[in-house]
Amino acid sequence: MNTDTNTPQQKIGSGFGPRSTADEVLEGIDLTSRLAIVTGGYSGLGLETTRALTRAGARVVVPARRPAVAQEALAGLDGVEVDALDLADLDSVRGFAERFLASGRTVDIVINNAGVMACPETRVGPGWELQFAANHLGHFALVNRLWPAIAPGGARVVSVSSRGHHFSGIRWDDPHWRHGYDKWQAYGQAKTANVLFAVHLDRLARDAGVRAFSLHPGGILTPLQRHLPKEEMVRLGWIDEDGNLLHPEVFKTPQQGAATQVWAATSPQLDGKGGVYLEDCDIAEPAPASGERVGVKDWATDPEQAARLWRLSAELTGVDAFSS
Repeated sequence: MNTDTNTPQQKIGSGFGPRSTADEVLEGIDLTSRLAIVTGGYSGLGLETTRALTRAGARVVVPARRPAVAQEALAGLDGVEVDALDLADLDSVRGFAERFLASGRTVDIVINNAGVMACPETRVGPGWELQFAANHLGHFALVNRLWPAIAPGGARVVSVSSRGHHFSGIRWDDPHWRHGYDKWQAYGQAKTANVLFAVHLDRLARDAGVRAFSLHPGGILTPLQRHLPKEEMVRLGWIDEDGNLLHPEVFKTPQQGAATQVWAATSPQLDGKGGVYLEDCDIAEPAPASGERVGVKDWATDPEQAARLWRLSAELTGVDAFSS
């Protein structure tokens, strides 16, 4: 990725870090007149992201699989609207995009925040594995369908990936896990796909002044863990038998967890950059050969794999805003 046209995976010294909050990275940034779309922006990191963006003056559209729940969670926030969207249903994605396009508005920030993690084997659509379908294919279709409304000359598209991308690259011979499903490797593949999506979208969109980023928000206990049994989280060392967080020095608060995606979406420090994976409010370094799960794996930043995944995703979803 270190070419004349791509941003290298190396820290820029942002001045922020793992304990920075979304409000702190937005200090001094005025988002008045800016419009953001935040998928899943009513729960966990998404809710904190929506709150922070609105405090900075942005209007936020929150597409939600459970609109009534979203309305309740967002009650009292000015400048927020909710619409229906199920990322695992391409008809729902098309419906949301058509409604937004019909409004005649442009969008300055898209944050692909919604996701599912380590769920039991679940099939959607034509038999697609849920995590790959919802975390990646739904967001791929959403951004491509919204492309006519994405503002040239400054818009950003942010994909919330995870350090979980270290678990697996793309299983090109079986991306839908029809043989030997493993919930954590399936999650890893979906999170790798989020990174590769940003790599190739940035390549396609940067001539229009639109940049794309992906990121690891950090370890945070949120509703994303809803599919994990308590016993498994105890075994992983996250919580004790009473459900109490064991390592607060390791885990972030939701406000801290939202910081990197808000920084990606708004920071002038990233002007002219794009296609990179971020963590702790900075550009991440390549993952070390030691196998330690920090930084970004080379399989997630490989431009050839990014282009291959784009082609596969366009074939599966039937949408590609950049096809000639």
